[in-house]
Amino acid sequence: MIAKVLVELSSKNIDRTFDYLIPEILVSKMKVGIRVTVPFAHQTLEGFVLEMNDFSDTDYELKEIIDVVDTDIILNEELLSLGKYVADTTLSTLISAYQAMLPKALKAKKGVTIPKKMEHYLVLGEEGKITLNEKQEKIVHLIKKSGRILKKEATLISSSSVKTLLKKGIIKETEEEIYRLKHESNVKTKYPLTLLQQKAVDTVLNKKNTDTVFLIHGVTGSGKTEIYMEIIERLLADGKESIVLVPEISLTEQIVTRFKTRFTDSIAILHSRLSEGEKYDEWRRIARGEVKIVIGARSAIFAPLQNIGMIIIDEEHTDSYKQDSCNPKYCALDIAKWRSKYHHCPVILGSATPTLETYARAKKGVYELIELKERVNHKSLPGIEVVDMNQEMKKKTSYFSKELINSMEKAFSNKEQVILLLNRRGYSSFVTCKNCGYTEKCPNCDITLTYHKSSNTLRCHYCGYGTKLNPTCPECGEKAMSTLGIGTEKIEEQLLKQFPNQRVVRMDLDTTSRKGSHEKIIKSFSSGDYDILLGTQMVAKGLDFPNVTLVGVINADTSLNIPDFRSSETTFQLLCQVAGRSGRGAKEGKVIIQTFNPDHYAIRYAKNHDYIGFFTQEMQIRHQLGYPPYYYLTVIRVLSKSYEEAKNISSKVAEYLQKNLTKTTLLGPSIANVFRVNNVYRFQIILKYKEEQALYSTLRNLQEHYKSNSKIKIDIDFNPIHI
Repeated sequence: MIAKVLVELSSKNIDRTFDYLIPEILVSKMKVGIRVTVPFAHQTLEGFVLEMNDFSDTDYELKEIIDVVDTDIILNEELLSLGKYVADTTLSTLISAYQAMLPKALKAKKGVTIPKKMEHYLVLGEEGKITLNEKQEKIVHLIKKSGRILKKEATLISSSSVKTLLKKGIIKETEEEIYRLKHESNVKTKYPLTLLQQKAVDTVLNKKNTDTVFLIHGVTGSGKTEIYMEIIERLLADGKESIVLVPEISLTEQIVTRFKTRFTDSIAILHSRLSEGEKYDEWRRIARGEVKIVIGARSAIFAPLQNIGMIIIDEEHTDSYKQDSCNPKYCALDIAKWRSKYHHCPVILGSATPTLETYARAKKGVYELIELKERVNHKSLPGIEVVDMNQEMKKKTSYFSKELINSMEKAFSNKEQVILLLNRRGYSSFVTCKNCGYTEKCPNCDITLTYHKSSNTLRCHYCGYGTKLNPTCPECGEKAMSTLGIGTEKIEEQLLKQFPNQRVVRMDLDTTSRKGSHEKIIKSFSSGDYDILLGTQMVAKGLDFPNVTLVGVINADTSLNIPDFRSSETTFQLLCQVAGRSGRGAKEGKVIIQTFNPDHYAIRYAKNHDYIGFFTQEMQIRHQLGYPPYYYLTVIRVLSKSYEEAKNISSKVAEYLQKNLTKTTLLGPSIANVFRVNNVYRFQIILKYKEEQALYSTLRNLQEHYKSNSKIKIDIDFNPIHI
């Protein structure tokens, strides 16, 4: 017997399987989709078995597989096919596609093992005729009462008594695997649906055995989560499973809590903040069929469910659903559509501010549109006031306008809570010398360093470089280094000065780096331990705090000034989403947006909660400039540690593309927005096209041509979120 094995290699130039002989001793254990260890050159590697045959058409001498790693199949038939789809559509290697699907414990890797967590129990053994002392009697009584007890509980009574009872055979020791992540059952609760919610549920379930994509376009607070849960409950009765994707890890805890009040412990969780052991356990719970609902971030779309009845992507507009930092650069929506066709099940996209591409497809009938135009409690959306900070600055006010300060004081007097958004972490945006103008930059990247006051460090948010702040300018020698710009850390400091009697909690990447920190902050704020929740965009999406009546946006222009064709859309979505956190309970809500661009259309339409108005105007601009959804985009980046090499090769790449892509418009080559990251220079070429049949073959040829060039990397991103 011959096995075709896909081996994890450090060289990305080799993207193929290798044939290995299956030793007779392993034939009974061998399955397609498991991991094996194999000899490769002068080393031992792990790989996935993709095929088994009784012949080989290779011309090299076959080696034997050393051993099997798994007893259970890791990549089932669906995941094997899905990996090939991911590799083909993203032009990534097949091994990288499979590795992206799996938790670390199940990847093909070298020398990495994560053990199962075992618990030791004591059970009754032989009935003996020995006389038991008081402590031994107590241990035996507890075992008789419960059937078994934890060994560590018994040793707390008396470790010597446990040893004696084990030695005499009165009790026996057993071990059992336990899962690291605790799933506690909640009391089941269910809320009645409104007529609009019920209509949405019926519309979806009428096509429950099709691969229809639904867009639920519902205003913030319109009860989309209740719709999801009702549909899932009905599908559970049919024996169907569901995947629910959420965009932020901070949302996972809240939505899991809500789902547990409906579905108790039939839920698995998958996201990056779990430990590797917890991910390993959750994945196996899913594969073993022990759960019916998977909730998680982007990678949860690969969950190995066997009978999917629904895939839900909540807050579908969020850019975190696209993997853009490493290969394969996949989009969770594309994976969801593929799996929906495989399982003949619908996909639901939910958002108050869907992407232009999604809403345009819904209006054209490619997706089925469901509109929810009012909140569940029939309350109006919060009133939004826009403050022109140009005028405020003339009054020499602080970072908080008079309107925001007065509104916050009123909220506090009424025992209400406030959420403040500033989409920039750190204390200040950059550090510069007031004497000569020198600015502290990252030595590895073409970007200024951000100052973090709590640690007195300057940090690069691209490569992670950090250094202590030196008050003396390295250029002119004067003690004239000063901080400019604002981040959440500086706003927190100002809040404590402005409102000394109020309790402030900050939620950004710096305060949520530790495991469980998201949940701790959200629970504390929800229970009223804090009056002000200050944070970056992670406070804008999906969070539900009934006592929040005021939302303040410190600077709405942070995302508006980014040089990207989606900056207006991103700003509109962020403002509408964070505004939706206000007035979700019984009390009226209010929103104050501070901006230096009060007349910008994204801010004007956000003020009026007018998605259709924004969509119409932005679509006109996209049409004039030839951007999505009217055109597709692909970005080719040429990366090198040599500036000259990157520049020269990018010009050659552009010439090749121009020659072979006849229906495509090329922009570039030009330097990327951040030109140097981690000492790698980056040039980019943007392709704009409506239809280009030669696209994939041309780009594959390009990859093939440069794959053996160690000085150059060609990076391809289809339908990029950022350019």
